[in-house]
Amino acid sequence: MTAYGIVGAGMMGQEHIRYISMLPDATVAAVADPDPEMRRASADLAGAETRAYENPAALLSDGGVDALVIASPNHTHRQVIESVAVSGLPLLVEKPVCTTADDCAWIRGFARDYAAPVWVAMEYRYMPPISRLLEIVRGGEIGTLRMLTIREHRYPFLRKVGDWNRFNRNTGGTLVEKCCHFFDLMRLIIGREPIRIYASGAADVNHQDELYDGATPDILDNAYVVVDFDGGVRACLELCMFADGAYHQEHITAVGDAGRVEALIPGPERFWRGEVHRQAEIVVSPREPKGPRREAIAVDPELLAAGDHHGSTWYQHLGFLETVRSGKAVDVSVEDGVRAVVMGLAAEESAVTARVVSLDEATTGLSG
Repeated sequence: MTAYGIVGAGMMGQEHIRYISMLPDATVAAVADPDPEMRRASADLAGAETRAYENPAALLSDGGVDALVIASPNHTHRQVIESVAVSGLPLLVEKPVCTTADDCAWIRGFARDYAAPVWVAMEYRYMPPISRLLEIVRGGEIGTLRMLTIREHRYPFLRKVGDWNRFNRNTGGTLVEKCCHFFDLMRLIIGREPIRIYASGAADVNHQDELYDGATPDILDNAYVVVDFDGGVRACLELCMFADGAYHQEHITAVGDAGRVEALIPGPERFWRGEVHRQAEIVVSPREPKGPRREAIAVDPELLAAGDHHGSTWYQHLGFLETVRSGKAVDVSVEDGVRAVVMGLAAEESAVTARVVSLDEATTGLSG
């Protein structure tokens, strides 16, 4: 039986608990969170035998865990990792793995010297429709990839304990917090590295009537980001966080010289009360012979019901469990996580300064 410890028992921590409970011969042995309500709710969700602690040091002092999942607020990741490093346990760290250039450099150095695996949780990689799109691109069905567009039209940021996610200083900014997923997907699908980024974004609609200690939230709620990759491939991100009426939450389009493939992905069903299940789709549109081919992408309803990420957290945990048990290399390294964050930081800077930011410039000082 593989025993997990969960550090950070909020919404995402609880999603991890639900999926771990579905793994073969695995259990959540302990949870740690400074908020008593979240701590109690997560321990109840995990089961009667689960121990609950106020902090990760106390969790580790009692032993009995084989791996740790870190799902605490973004800006606490470095502090939490420093506090659990003595354990030498395999770590699954939620995205973004870091939120500042200094912390990105630190965790690069940490991962280089840490003997156990560190896996960065990039759930979107494991969404079945995205996996299928990647298979089609890599299989050459659309020819040589030239353009990639990722559109996310979704609901506003949810409430978190202490409202930490309302300010850039805690999240790294929307283009880090939310969009590191998409920058990671760009690198994964294109298979090359970005060289320059231009972004235009603003805080136009959401959270404008909220005040915290007299301060209005400063996180962006919409943006366009254009990324040039080496080899001439270009990508575009379109984000809108006040479009929760959209039928599909994500729409990913890859265009090659021989055709196009799209992934159409519905958002969490809990925001669509009373609606019938909306399946994801893949649409392949060759240039010749013309005419799209549509594929419905089915996901086990139990997996869909356990979280907000189209079952992807389950598939991610299957891989991480294999890493914990057999030492298999991680799918998503700290380097992958850092590079996605650096792209987000560069996009945030570009949106503020209205200038193109080179990735050479953005990575200065990040050697770790």
